[in-house]
Amino acid sequence: MALGATLGTAVRDRLAVKARGPLITKAGLRGIAARIVPPVVVLAGFLLLWEVLCSSPTAGLPPPSRVVTDAWDIIADPFFDNGGTDKGLFWHITASLQRVALGFSLAVIAGVLLGTLVGQSEWAMRGLDPIFQVLRTIPPLAWLPLSLAAFRDGQPSAIFVIFITSIWPIIINTAVGIRNIPQDYRNVSAVIRLNPIEFFYKIMLPSAAPYIFTGLRIGVGLSWLAIVAAEMLIGGVGIGFFIWDAWNSSHISEIIVALVYVGLIGFVLDRVVAGLGVLVTRGTSAA
Repeated sequence: MALGATLGTAVRDRLAVKARGPLITKAGLRGIAARIVPPVVVLAGFLLLWEVLCSSPTAGLPPPSRVVTDAWDIIADPFFDNGGTDKGLFWHITASLQRVALGFSLAVIAGVLLGTLVGQSEWAMRGLDPIFQVLRTIPPLAWLPLSLAAFRDGQPSAIFVIFITSIWPIIINTAVGIRNIPQDYRNVSAVIRLNPIEFFYKIMLPSAAPYIFTGLRIGVGLSWLAIVAAEMLIGGVGIGFFIWDAWNSSHISEIIVALVYVGLIGFVLDRVVAGLGVLVTRGTSAA
């Protein structure tokens, strides 16, 4: 009896697996290959071309094979810490990410609030929008001397540069999102008598979320660009300082490795914000 029950259970399990279909299908494999193979082929072609062009002894840049050989120490051990600024790439990147996290978080709070004000109020838009349009065209590093004069310290100065660089796309996109809230939503909020705070959280933010997250994606990319440039000037621990110090020491291979890390981390930051946007907006924000 027990054997029959066991066989019956096994048969039902196999039928259920067949009903669900195979976990890996040819179509799924083709989809994965279509996403992975093209960038791999392009990357391989780029590395091969780089190797050929830079193999000459008179070439100004080292080929990929020499980059790996020369910078193997920092590639193999990114966690070393000999004190001061003599640290592995992990610690430099961590310091930069901490500055970006603080400066970008401040920009998100201020940018969403100011963008809401500009988008909701005609008077605020007329008064503030021209000022924002002028300020956003100022290059990030042009703010650094002023911030150093104001804060007299490199750490808050770098955070301020991140803040002032990333806030503008957040303000502009938030304002556009607020202005594009359907009038029906406003009418419903008036009928059910939402107070301003309830209207902000229940109507404004959900409706403008796709626009806001577009601004956040642009802002986080600008934050990462700004901190690398700022750290080259303020010194201390950070990926920007690492690149500048490697240049002063003529370690070109280390610069190239650091740039690879910078690009990968910038890509990851963009993907994280895009993923949060899809999660919050239930897919209405493009990833």
